[in-house]
This record gives sequence, structure tokens and C-alpha cells, in this order.
Amino acid sequence: MSADPEAPLRADAQRNRDQIIAAARVIFASHGPEVPMEEIARAAGVGVGTLYRRFPDRDALIRAVAVDNFAGVLHDARRLSAEAPTAWEALVQLLYHGAELQLSMQLSMLSQRAHEILKDDPEVAHLREAVLLEVEGLVERAQAEGTLRKDVGAGDVAVLFARLIRQLPAHRLKSPEMATARNIAIMIDGLRAGPATPLPGRPIYKEDLL
Repeated sequence: MSADPEAPLRADAQRNRDQIIAAARVIFASHGPEVPMEEIARAAGVGVGTLYRRFPDRDALIRAVAVDNFAGVLHDARRLSAEAPTAWEALVQLLYHGAELQLSMQLSMLSQRAHEILKDDPEVAHLREAVLLEVEGLVERAQAEGTLRKDVGAGDVAVLFARLIRQLPAHRLKSPEMATARNIAIMIDGLRAGPATPLPGRPIYKEDLL
């Protein structure tokens, strides 16, 4: 019988769970959620049996990583929204928090398997909606400041970032972190208010994301 994932854990069991989720986050971000469970256990420094006691199958692990990751992105978005001097700076800093935001995009938009697992999960849906609401608020405030172009929506930002991170696998680049940072900078300049090529159609809003 598998352990109840909601039951309080002993300190060692909690430590193992945290190590597994941390390892899975790194591996999912770089290789996607189809990596063998044995590889995740090895990276976490635990036995395969320990992994399966906490997460009886891959779906359970993907869900746990998604909940943990969306919660982290939401915390960052709220903190930046409150602490950054402008909404534009908060949005820019959130986009540069590449690892957590990248994994959230991969799990919710880019991985078909993860999307199927997570789409009907109420906790994931709640956290995803909360993150998009924070991004939407930053977009609207930055537009009111005059720093973000008026013809984009929160969905545009999410789709643009998702397309950016899926273009080329990290193992095909000598310096993937630098390449990502450069591409985020190019994307940010495209979002900045000022003379720009008019966009076709209408803004993509968070409600347009499935």
C-alpha cells in the first residue's frame, strides 16, 4: 500500500520527498517528464523503492512537481509585484526567473502527457490560474505605466515565453543559460512600449489558454 501523500511525514521521509521533487524539477526542466524514474531516484540520492513509496507512479510525481513549481512561481510573482519599483521591472524579473517559470510552461503547455495529467487537477488548475492572474495584473499595470506595449495580453507573454524555451534542446547549445538570457532580452525588447510593427489580430488573454 502506498503512503498517503497528504499525511504528515517524519523528518527523514520529508527530506526524501523534498530531494525527489528537487531532482525531478531539474530533470523535467532539461529533459521533459518522460525521463526514467530510476534516473530521477539516482539524481535524488534515494533508492527506487523510496521513490515509489512516496510517488506510486509517474503521474503522481508530475503532479507533485507541478504543484510545487506553480506555488514557487506564484510566490515569486506576488513578491516581485509588491517589491519591484515598477510593474515593468517586476515582469522583467519574473521572466528572468527562468528555471521555475520554464518548468511551469513545459508542464502546462509544452508536454502533452503532463498537460493531460494536470488539466483536470483542481489544485494545479487553481495555482495556474493564480499565476496567470498575477501576470495579467503586471501586464495591465505596466501598460498603464506606459512601459509595455498596449496590444499584448497576459496570454501573449505566456505563449511567447513558451515558444522561446522550446526552440532548441539545451544539449544542442554550448552555453544554454547565456542563450536563454539573450533570447529573453530580445523578447523583452519586443514587449517594450514604443514604435513597433503592429500585431495582427487581437491580444491573447489568459482565457485563451487551454
